[in-house]
Amino acid sequence: MAPQHPAHRDGDRPGRFTRLAEHASNFTSSPGFFGVCLVLVAGAITAHALKLPTQWLLVVGEAMSAVSLLLLALLKNSERRAEHAIQRKLDAIAAALLETRLEEPGAASEELRKAISMEKQT
Repeated sequence: MAPQHPAHRDGDRPGRFTRLAEHASNFTSSPGFFGVCLVLVAGAITAHALKLPTQWLLVVGEAMSAVSLLLLALLKNSERRAEHAIQRKLDAIAAALLETRLEEPGAASEELRKAISMEKQT
């Protein structure tokens, strides 16, 4: 069984992971998280400058690696959700253009409105 695209997993309502990823994404783009990163970098520099034992250097390095890995996962999740939203918008625009060209009113205009407001949902 192939894994589903993240945008398809939750249906119309965002699931727990999507909400958690959104909150984490908002936090990681905040000044508070930048402060946490500065403290980690300052800790690494201080540990090297004070020539602390290797155990302390490993702790600081592993903390920075863990933060980097989590940020990579959040970035990929955000990228996939944005990619899905863009594709839905393009599909809706194409369908609306086709309806306009054929002069047949249909559901494409409504789908286009939904796709445009999708950015607020993701």
